[in-house]
Amino acid sequence: MPRSVTWSSEERRRFVDDGVLIRRGLVHGAVLSKARDLVDGWLNAAYDPARLTAYTERSFAPELEEHPDLLALYGRSGLEELARDLLRPATAAPVTRAQIQVRLPHSAQQPVKAMHVDGVSCPHLEPRDLRTFTFIVGVVLNGSATADAGALHYVPGGHHRMARYFATDWTLGQPAQTPDDIDAQDGTAFTAEPGDVIVMHHLIPHRVGTNTSSTPRVMAYFRVSHAQHPDLALKALSDPWLEYPALAALARPGTV
Repeated sequence: MPRSVTWSSEERRRFVDDGVLIRRGLVHGAVLSKARDLVDGWLNAAYDPARLTAYTERSFAPELEEHPDLLALYGRSGLEELARDLLRPATAAPVTRAQIQVRLPHSAQQPVKAMHVDGVSCPHLEPRDLRTFTFIVGVVLNGSATADAGALHYVPGGHHRMARYFATDWTLGQPAQTPDDIDAQDGTAFTAEPGDVIVMHHLIPHRVGTNTSSTPRVMAYFRVSHAQHPDLALKALSDPWLEYPALAALARPGTV
Protein backbone atom coordinates (compact mmCIF):
# COMPACT_ATOMS: atom_id res chain seq x y z
CA MET A 1 0.00 0.00 0.00
CA PRO A 2 1.44 3.46 -0.89
CA ARG A 3 2.75 5.51 1.99
CA SER A 4 0.21 8.27 1.25
CA VAL A 5 -2.65 6.01 2.33
CA THR A 6 -1.14 4.50 5.47
CA TRP A 7 -0.46 5.93 8.90
CA SER A 8 3.10 6.09 10.18
CA SER A 9 4.01 4.78 13.62
CA GLU A 10 4.38 8.40 14.78
CA GLU A 11 0.86 9.21 13.56
CA ARG A 12 -0.56 6.16 15.29
CA ARG A 13 1.08 7.23 18.54
CA ARG A 14 -0.32 10.73 18.08
CA PHE A 15 -3.81 9.36 17.53
CA VAL A 16 -3.56 7.36 20.76
CA ASP A 17 -2.41 10.46 22.66
CA ASP A 18 -4.49 13.20 20.99
CA GLY A 19 -7.34 11.33 19.31
CA VAL A 20 -6.88 13.49 16.19
CA LEU A 21 -4.90 13.22 12.96
CA ILE A 22 -4.65 15.79 10.17
CA ARG A 23 -3.55 15.30 6.56
CA ARG A 24 -3.02 18.51 4.60
CA GLY A 25 -4.08 18.62 0.95
CA LEU A 26 -5.02 14.97 0.75
CA VAL A 27 -8.13 15.59 -1.35
CA HIS A 28 -7.50 17.56 -4.53
CA GLY A 29 -8.21 17.90 -8.23
CA ALA A 30 -11.52 16.84 -9.73
CA VAL A 31 -12.57 14.86 -6.66
CA LEU A 32 -12.48 18.04 -4.57
CA SER A 33 -13.81 20.45 -7.18
CA LYS A 34 -16.82 18.30 -8.14
CA ALA A 35 -17.90 17.93 -4.52
CA ARG A 36 -17.40 21.63 -3.82
CA ASP A 37 -19.34 22.65 -6.92
CA LEU A 38 -22.16 20.28 -6.01
CA VAL A 39 -22.61 21.81 -2.55
CA ASP A 40 -22.19 25.36 -3.87
CA GLY A 41 -24.92 24.67 -6.41
CA TRP A 42 -27.23 23.40 -3.69
CA LEU A 43 -26.60 26.46 -1.53
CA ASN A 44 -27.45 28.73 -4.44
CA ALA A 45 -30.51 26.86 -5.70
CA ALA A 46 -32.01 24.66 -2.97
CA TYR A 47 -31.06 26.10 0.43
CA ASP A 48 -34.13 26.93 2.52
CA PRO A 49 -33.39 29.53 5.25
CA ALA A 50 -36.42 28.35 7.23
CA ARG A 51 -34.67 25.01 7.76
CA LEU A 52 -31.38 26.43 9.04
CA THR A 53 -31.66 24.88 12.50
CA ALA A 54 -32.53 21.45 11.08
CA TYR A 55 -29.64 21.66 8.61
CA THR A 56 -27.23 22.62 11.40
CA GLU A 57 -28.36 19.84 13.72
CA ARG A 58 -28.36 17.14 11.05
CA SER A 59 -26.96 17.95 7.60
CA PHE A 60 -27.11 20.55 4.88
CA ALA A 61 -28.04 19.24 1.42
CA PRO A 62 -29.63 16.10 2.90
CA GLU A 63 -30.90 15.01 -0.50
CA LEU A 64 -27.29 14.78 -1.71
CA GLU A 65 -25.88 12.62 1.10
CA GLU A 66 -25.51 9.58 -1.21
CA HIS A 67 -24.40 11.52 -4.29
CA PRO A 68 -21.40 9.87 -6.02
CA ASP A 69 -19.46 13.16 -6.13
CA LEU A 70 -19.67 13.45 -2.33
CA LEU A 71 -18.92 9.78 -1.67
CA ALA A 72 -15.87 10.09 -3.95
CA LEU A 73 -14.27 12.32 -1.31
CA TYR A 74 -14.04 9.22 0.84
CA GLY A 75 -13.76 6.43 -1.71
CA ARG A 76 -11.47 7.97 -4.36
CA SER A 77 -9.05 10.13 -2.37
CA GLY A 78 -7.21 7.64 -0.17
CA LEU A 79 -9.46 8.26 2.83
CA GLU A 80 -11.06 4.85 2.66
CA GLU A 81 -7.65 3.20 2.73
CA LEU A 82 -6.59 5.37 5.67
CA ALA A 83 -9.75 4.43 7.54
CA ARG A 84 -9.15 0.74 7.01
CA ASP A 85 -5.51 1.10 8.01
CA LEU A 86 -6.46 2.73 11.33
CA LEU A 87 -8.76 -0.16 12.25
CA ARG A 88 -6.88 -3.14 10.92
CA PRO A 89 -6.89 -6.05 11.51
CA ALA A 90 -10.54 -5.28 12.27
CA THR A 91 -12.72 -4.25 9.36
CA ALA A 92 -14.79 -1.13 8.78
CA ALA A 93 -18.45 -1.08 7.84
CA PRO A 94 -19.18 0.43 4.42
CA VAL A 95 -19.59 4.22 4.36
CA THR A 96 -22.68 4.99 2.30
CA ARG A 97 -23.49 8.63 3.02
CA ALA A 98 -21.90 12.00 3.65
CA GLN A 99 -22.90 14.71 6.10
CA ILE A 100 -22.49 18.30 4.95
CA GLN A 101 -21.98 21.00 7.55
CA VAL A 102 -21.90 24.68 6.61
CA ARG A 103 -21.19 27.63 8.86
CA LEU A 104 -22.71 30.57 7.09
CA PRO A 105 -20.93 33.95 7.29
CA HIS A 106 -22.34 36.45 9.77
CA SER A 107 -25.50 34.42 10.44
CA ALA A 108 -26.88 35.32 13.85
CA GLN A 109 -29.71 32.84 13.31
CA GLN A 110 -27.46 29.78 12.96
CA PRO A 111 -27.23 27.81 16.22
CA VAL A 112 -23.81 27.60 17.88
CA LYS A 113 -22.77 24.06 18.70
CA ALA A 114 -21.42 23.73 22.23
CA MET A 115 -18.90 21.07 23.26
CA HIS A 116 -20.37 17.64 22.62
CA VAL A 117 -19.72 14.07 21.55
CA ASP A 118 -21.72 12.97 18.52
CA GLY A 119 -24.64 10.61 18.88
CA VAL A 120 -24.95 10.74 22.66
CA SER A 121 -28.17 12.52 23.72
CA CYS A 122 -28.03 15.01 20.88
CA PRO A 123 -30.63 17.82 21.12
CA HIS A 124 -32.47 16.52 18.05
CA LEU A 125 -32.57 12.90 19.25
CA GLU A 126 -34.58 11.17 21.90
CA PRO A 127 -32.60 11.05 25.18
CA ARG A 128 -32.09 7.29 25.04
CA ASP A 129 -30.97 7.17 21.42
CA LEU A 130 -27.33 6.18 21.01
CA ARG A 131 -26.06 6.88 17.51
CA THR A 132 -22.32 6.61 17.82
CA PHE A 133 -19.52 5.41 15.55
CA THR A 134 -15.79 4.65 15.78
CA PHE A 135 -14.25 7.79 14.27
CA ILE A 136 -15.16 10.61 11.95
CA VAL A 137 -13.37 11.92 8.86
CA GLY A 138 -13.85 15.54 7.83
CA VAL A 139 -12.87 17.11 4.51
CA VAL A 140 -12.73 20.88 4.05
CA LEU A 141 -14.54 21.87 0.85
CA ASN A 142 -14.54 25.64 1.23
CA GLY A 143 -13.83 28.42 3.70
CA SER A 144 -11.25 30.66 5.28
CA ALA A 145 -8.41 29.02 7.21
CA THR A 146 -8.91 31.07 10.37
CA ALA A 147 -10.17 30.11 13.81
CA ASP A 148 -13.11 32.55 13.73
CA ALA A 149 -14.44 31.48 10.34
CA GLY A 150 -16.70 28.69 11.56
CA ALA A 151 -13.85 26.29 12.25
CA LEU A 152 -14.26 23.02 14.10
CA HIS A 153 -12.78 23.27 17.62
CA TYR A 154 -11.68 20.06 19.36
CA VAL A 155 -10.04 19.09 22.66
CA PRO A 156 -6.79 17.18 22.01
CA GLY A 157 -6.63 14.19 24.32
CA GLY A 158 -10.23 14.75 25.37
CA HIS A 159 -11.12 11.15 24.53
CA HIS A 160 -9.32 10.04 27.71
CA ARG A 161 -11.40 12.38 29.85
CA MET A 162 -14.61 11.40 28.08
CA ALA A 163 -13.92 7.69 28.56
CA ARG A 164 -13.61 8.27 32.32
CA TYR A 165 -16.79 10.34 32.26
CA PHE A 166 -18.77 7.67 30.46
CA ALA A 167 -17.40 5.01 32.80
CA THR A 168 -18.19 6.77 36.07
CA ASP A 169 -20.49 9.81 35.75
CA TRP A 170 -22.89 9.07 32.92
CA THR A 171 -25.89 6.85 32.38
CA LEU A 172 -27.65 6.03 29.12
CA GLY A 173 -30.44 8.50 28.56
CA GLN A 174 -29.17 11.49 30.53
CA PRO A 175 -29.17 14.80 28.60
CA ALA A 176 -25.67 15.98 29.59
CA GLN A 177 -23.15 14.98 26.93
CA THR A 178 -19.91 16.28 28.45
CA PRO A 179 -18.64 17.13 31.97
CA ASP A 180 -18.28 20.72 33.16
CA ASP A 181 -14.49 20.83 32.74
CA ILE A 182 -14.85 19.91 29.07
CA ASP A 183 -17.74 22.34 28.52
CA ALA A 184 -15.54 25.18 29.77
CA GLN A 185 -12.82 24.62 27.16
CA ASP A 186 -12.57 26.59 23.94
CA GLY A 187 -10.74 23.81 22.11
CA THR A 188 -8.15 23.86 19.35
CA ALA A 189 -9.33 25.27 16.05
CA PHE A 190 -8.93 23.16 12.92
CA THR A 191 -7.53 25.94 10.75
CA ALA A 192 -7.46 24.43 7.30
CA GLU A 193 -7.58 24.93 3.56
CA PRO A 194 -9.88 23.15 1.09
CA GLY A 195 -8.66 19.59 0.64
CA ASP A 196 -7.31 19.26 4.18
CA VAL A 197 -8.58 16.30 6.18
CA ILE A 198 -9.15 15.68 9.88
CA VAL A 199 -9.65 12.24 11.45
CA MET A 200 -11.12 12.38 14.94
CA HIS A 201 -11.84 9.64 17.48
CA HIS A 202 -15.52 9.49 18.30
CA LEU A 203 -14.85 10.38 21.95
CA ILE A 204 -13.09 13.67 21.15
CA PRO A 205 -15.30 16.53 22.40
CA HIS A 206 -15.75 19.29 19.85
CA ARG A 207 -17.78 22.36 19.02
CA VAL A 208 -18.36 24.80 16.16
CA GLY A 209 -18.70 28.54 16.54
CA THR A 210 -19.81 31.46 14.42
CA ASN A 211 -18.30 32.40 11.09
CA THR A 212 -17.09 36.01 11.01
CA SER A 213 -15.48 35.73 7.59
CA SER A 214 -17.15 36.49 4.27
CA THR A 215 -17.00 32.89 3.01
CA PRO A 216 -19.10 29.87 4.05
CA ARG A 217 -17.13 27.20 5.84
CA VAL A 218 -18.13 23.91 4.20
CA MET A 219 -17.15 20.50 5.54
CA ALA A 220 -18.04 17.01 4.34
CA TYR A 221 -18.03 14.40 7.12
CA PHE A 222 -17.96 10.62 6.96
CA ARG A 223 -18.72 8.49 10.01
CA VAL A 224 -16.63 5.34 10.07
CA SER A 225 -17.63 2.38 12.21
CA HIS A 226 -16.01 -0.90 13.19
CA ALA A 227 -17.94 -3.68 11.43
CA GLN A 228 -19.25 -4.88 14.82
CA HIS A 229 -19.94 -1.42 16.20
CA PRO A 230 -23.64 -2.02 17.01
CA ASP A 231 -22.58 -4.73 19.48
CA LEU A 232 -19.63 -2.73 20.86
CA ALA A 233 -21.07 0.79 20.95
CA LEU A 234 -22.04 1.08 24.60
CA LYS A 235 -18.84 -0.49 25.94
CA ALA A 236 -16.71 1.58 23.54
CA LEU A 237 -17.83 4.77 25.28
CA SER A 238 -15.66 3.86 28.28
CA ASP A 239 -13.04 1.78 26.43
CA PRO A 240 -11.64 4.04 23.67
CA TRP A 241 -9.46 1.32 22.09
CA LEU A 242 -11.99 -1.52 22.08
CA GLU A 243 -12.51 -1.09 18.34
CA TYR A 244 -8.84 -0.48 17.47
CA PRO A 245 -7.00 -3.80 17.96
CA ALA A 246 -3.59 -2.57 16.81
CA LEU A 247 -3.74 0.69 18.74
CA ALA A 248 -4.84 -0.87 22.01
CA ALA A 249 -1.27 -2.07 22.59
CA LEU A 250 0.04 1.49 22.19
CA ALA A 251 -2.28 2.97 24.81
CA ARG A 252 -0.27 3.62 27.95
CA PRO A 253 -1.61 2.28 31.24
CA GLY A 254 -3.50 4.90 33.17
CA THR A 255 -4.46 7.07 30.19
CA VAL A 256 -8.14 6.28 30.48
